[in-house]
Amino acid sequence: MSLSIRDVLLLPRLQAMRLRAGQAGENRQVRWPYVAENESIAPWVLGGELVFVTGINQPRSEANLLQLVREAHARDCAGLVVLTGPLYIQQIPPNMLAEADRLGLPLIEQPYELPMVGVTEAIGSALVQAQLLGSSRQQLIEQLLEGTIADGQLLAHRADRLGIDLSQPRQVLVVQLAGTAELFRALAPEAAETLLQSFRQEVLQALAHSLDALGQPLPVISQAEQWIALLPSGEPGSLARNRASTERLLHQLNAGDRRLRVFAGLGGGCQQPAELPRGLGQARQALLAARSFPERLGLCCFEELGVLELLVAIPDRSLLDRFVNTTLGPLLQHDQGHHAALTQTLEAWMQANGNLVAAAQGLGVHRNTLNYRLQQIKTLTGLDLDDAQHRLNIAVALMIWRLSCHSSPTTSFT
Repeated sequence: MSLSIRDVLLLPRLQAMRLRAGQAGENRQVRWPYVAENESIAPWVLGGELVFVTGINQPRSEANLLQLVREAHARDCAGLVVLTGPLYIQQIPPNMLAEADRLGLPLIEQPYELPMVGVTEAIGSALVQAQLLGSSRQQLIEQLLEGTIADGQLLAHRADRLGIDLSQPRQVLVVQLAGTAELFRALAPEAAETLLQSFRQEVLQALAHSLDALGQPLPVISQAEQWIALLPSGEPGSLARNRASTERLLHQLNAGDRRLRVFAGLGGGCQQPAELPRGLGQARQALLAARSFPERLGLCCFEELGVLELLVAIPDRSLLDRFVNTTLGPLLQHDQGHHAALTQTLEAWMQANGNLVAAAQGLGVHRNTLNYRLQQIKTLTGLDLDDAQHRLNIAVALMIWRLSCHSSPTTSFT
C-alpha cells in the first residue's frame, strides 16, 4: 500500500498539521519527505515528494513561495508543507493558497512548535509500514496472475488478511512504456534518466488515480517497462467503462510532444481468480496489437483482435515467417534500403480499401506517385491487387509483419 496526503494528515502525531489548500489532490501518493534548502526545488525532486519549506536556511518571499508551488506541481510532487511561526514564515500568503487551489496541489500548514524530527519520523515509519503491507499485497497479486497458488483455503486466508477482495470479477490491464532507447540517444544520460523517472512516476500516479475512480483499487504491479493493473469488471457495462477509462489515461499520458509514450492492452473479464493468468495473456496479446497498428491509437482490447487472435495463438513462429516471406518477401527486401516506402504504400492502400485518392492523401503523395508505387509492388511480388485471395493474403501478411516489428526477442506469440 502507498501513503496519501490524507493518510499523512491522519497520523496520530501530526494532528496539528492542516490542509490549507489543494484539497483536490489529497489522494496524491507520498514517496518520501524532502526538506527544501534551496531557492528552487525543481532540480532536486523527481515526483512524489512531500516538500517541507521552513524558511530557516533560505529566506522565502511571496514570489519565491509562489514559485515553489508551481515547481512542485510541474515536478509532480505529492504536496508542500509550509512551517509557520513568528521567526521565519509568519503566515502563508493568500496568493500562495489560491495558486495551490488552482493547481490542485495539497498545501499543508505546520506550526514550528511541532518538531520536524517528529514529523519526518512519523511519516517515515508510516511509509515503511505501508510499503511492507503493499509489498505483501503486490506479491499475492503477482502469484494470482502467475497461477502459482493452488491451495484455495490458503489463498482465501491471505487475501482476507491483506484486504484483497477475491469475489470481485476483474479485467487485466497491461500498460507498456515505449521510447526509452530513443530518449537516451537524444539526451545526455543524466537528463534522460531524470525524464524517465519523472515519467514513470507520472504513469504510476495516473494509474492510481484511474483505479481510484473505478473503485475497489488494488496495487499496480511493475515489471520492467510494464505496469499491470486489475480493473473491477463485475457490473453491467464495466468492460466498456474500463476501456473508456484507459483511453482517457492514454490521452493524458501521451499528450503533447513527448519522447516517451505508453500503449495498453486489455484482457477479457475474469470471473474467478484462477482465470487471471489467462486474462494476463490476453492483455499482453492485445498490447502487442496496440503497439503494432497505429490506427488503434495505442489501445486494444482482446475482444477486438479478430484474426489477430488466431495469429498470436500459432505456437510455431516459423510458419508465420514463411507466410510473410512467401507473400511479401521481395517487397520487404527491397524496402530495407528504401525506408519501407513501398510497404507503407501497400498498407495505406489496403487501409483505404483500394481507394487511390484516400490512400494518396493519407501518404501525402500525388495519385500518379501512388500508381507508380503500386506497379512496383506488383512487379516485385507478382501479386494481383484486384484478386480477392491475394488481397486477403496481403492483409494477413502485413498484420504478421507489424506484429513482428514490435516483438522483442523474448516475446512469444503464445
